[in-house]
Amino acid sequence: MKIKETSVVSASGLGLTFETGDGPVRALSDVDLTIGKGEFVSFIGPSGCGKTTFLRVIADLEKPTEGTILVNGMTPEQARERRAYGYVFQAAALFPWRTIDRNVALPLEIMGVGRDEQQARIRRTMDLVNLTSFGNKYPWQLSGGMQQRASIARALAFDADLLLMDEPFGALDEIVRDHLNEQLLELWARTEKTICFVTHSIPEAVYLSTRIIVMSPRPGRVSDVIHSTLPSERPLDIRETPEFLAIAARVRDGLRAGHSYED
Repeated sequence: MKIKETSVVSASGLGLTFETGDGPVRALSDVDLTIGKGEFVSFIGPSGCGKTTFLRVIADLEKPTEGTILVNGMTPEQARERRAYGYVFQAAALFPWRTIDRNVALPLEIMGVGRDEQQARIRRTMDLVNLTSFGNKYPWQLSGGMQQRASIARALAFDADLLLMDEPFGALDEIVRDHLNEQLLELWARTEKTICFVTHSIPEAVYLSTRIIVMSPRPGRVSDVIHSTLPSERPLDIRETPEFLAIAARVRDGLRAGHSYED
């Protein structure tokens, strides 16, 4: 996939400090980052480094205390109001009393989308995640991996250009995770979405991404930006190639150099 130059996310001098009962906690500091249209950007770093916090700032779920950030040229608040992104959380967070189709439809109902348009979007997004025949099932009737695919379908139902994914496959076993990684790459190629993806897995970050953002321990900073030289067609066995292993080694070195065992 050819990456376009249009900026989707642009952060400059971004910082965020939480006020707590024990005093201020600096979560992000001096983050400068631009994400172009059509990129697949993964964020990786030690626990508590601000990966998810940065995603939540993009989504207007947290407010920065320093610097600026634009999403499609708008403030995060404006982008949220215009539903300019879809968000996939760590847990599928599906309502157990709704069928999969009705879970996917929920944000469309809130948006006031008409019934016919709802059905069209449900069919399209369920097809994208290969769940077409499971629309009448309930979440408890699906495997964990299928539930996460339904969660992705729900996020895609907005038809937004930007997809934010907060470690969506972290709780799944390795075989299921590999399969979903393959499917996510296929979905990205078909939709040309811009994807921001949080992960703790080095192989996952290298396999999926056009760029890998390595973050330092708290306060989170961008300590390295690694551009992938892998081809767009990526079978799973590409992970055994010298090129893949070289990129993974650079990510690992970046994490090791910045890692701290202090709180």
